[in-house]
Amino acid sequence: MKRVSLREQDALDYSGKEALNSIATNLTFVGRHMNKFVLTSCVASEGKSSLCLQLMLNLAQRGNSVVMVDADLRASFLMSKLKFEDEGSIKGLVHYLAGYCELDQALYQTDVDGAYLIPIGDTVANPLPLLDSPDFGQMMEELSKKFDYVLVDAPPIGVIIDAAVVAKNCDGAVFVMEYGKRSKREVLDAVQQLEQSGCPVLGCVINMVTVKSLAEKSYYKKYYSGHYSKYYGKYYGGYGDKTDESKDIKRKRS
Repeated sequence: MKRVSLREQDALDYSGKEALNSIATNLTFVGRHMNKFVLTSCVASEGKSSLCLQLMLNLAQRGNSVVMVDADLRASFLMSKLKFEDEGSIKGLVHYLAGYCELDQALYQTDVDGAYLIPIGDTVANPLPLLDSPDFGQMMEELSKKFDYVLVDAPPIGVIIDAAVVAKNCDGAVFVMEYGKRSKREVLDAVQQLEQSGCPVLGCVINMVTVKSLAEKSYYKKYYSGHYSKYYGKYYGGYGDKTDESKDIKRKRS
């Protein structure tokens, strides 16, 4: 299998690791048959791609097999953070959906045990026909059987409709937003688009929050807050009910 090296990632301090652990742990409790998750945001540069990458690493370091699918086919952030070992053209999601390669040719093993990646390969001006094709849905089903978790980094849903198309093939969505930048209407519209796709919004990660700004809010003590990467953020929202059945879930497929 082809390999890809992850360049040095932003270091997390103690509170940042705890915040990430909280998000990853909640993902493992959503339900026995849910393992395909899409991450999106209202606009670009709210930290969803970095969070998706960190979640992949966190879940893999717990002994899970995880694949991250880069579905931002118009403007991938991840391609700049990766170092591919193979020479020449990089095969990825675009090539697979367009019929130019098999799925295993678009799948790369990272330098972290259990963590795999499907890059975009090349950007395309109009990715909707590819993302909305039966091949994408079939790929997601195949990946969900092969890996413990499938994480999809989708484009911002408040800008283009791509994320909603991707979300209809996922079990749940994680919404990432920059603190204090989005209006209530923007967030509600984005959430509504996701829900119309049939994909429930499982929770939200608020990013780029300063400790001072949190301290000024009355709900500071109500919600968990932490330092994510070089940003401050907090997690809230329900990742499914903590039923007796979900509490004892230990997803490891043979």
